[in-house]
Amino acid sequence: MAYQGFTAEYLGIPAVTRAYTTACVITTAAVQLDLLTPFQLYFNPDLIFRKLQIWRLLTNFLFFGPLGFSFFFNMIFLYRYCRMLEEGSFRGRTADFIFMFLFGGFLMTLFGLFAGLFFLGQAFTIMLVYVWSRRNPYIRMNFFGLLNFQAPFLPWVLMGFSLLLGNSILIDLLGIAVGHVYYFLEDVFPNQPGGKKLLLTPGFLKLVFDPPEEDPNYNPLPEENLNYDPPPEEDAAPAQDQNQPQLP
Repeated sequence: MAYQGFTAEYLGIPAVTRAYTTACVITTAAVQLDLLTPFQLYFNPDLIFRKLQIWRLLTNFLFFGPLGFSFFFNMIFLYRYCRMLEEGSFRGRTADFIFMFLFGGFLMTLFGLFAGLFFLGQAFTIMLVYVWSRRNPYIRMNFFGLLNFQAPFLPWVLMGFSLLLGNSILIDLLGIAVGHVYYFLEDVFPNQPGGKKLLLTPGFLKLVFDPPEEDPNYNPLPEENLNYDPPPEEDAAPAQDQNQPQLP
């Protein structure tokens, strides 16, 4: 019974959030069980382009370090804000949500080529938090019961918390910068005088992830019904009236 409840709860998570968080947990578990090592996952342009280890373009976004406070902290924020975005401003727009993933990942990868960053998952989480916070500017937040602030300050609070823990804030700044670029191009610039929408989701993504919904008010023609049984054909010539006088 508990298993069925867990399965129903798991399947109730939006598809993109479920896929990404599951991939992160499985990757970390594989490292923890010594099935993989971080050296097989980290971002290395030389190994990607010369040795064709293409998987590193993806796996560096999936590993958040060994099990511990930092891992669970990142997983909580990743799951929470990824799900709220998918169920909120991206509801019914799975293709657009995936395109945001691809756009953000592409910019972070470009930056990683020059900055020598090995894992970009935390920056990706900050990007999701930033986009959500800018689209929900009036929500009041509480951070561990210590700070109260408006949602747009959340990425900066997380960066300050990371600094207090002794971590480099470069990865947080990267997530904020990429999140701001996406937010500006998607939400701000198109609404400016002379602005237009520059981020256009490719048609194939919409075809795969956003199939057209059937109109609930559409009534199919009888011929479109698979069980339609056409009536027997009638003679085209009109039947002769019995009361009509016969011609000799």
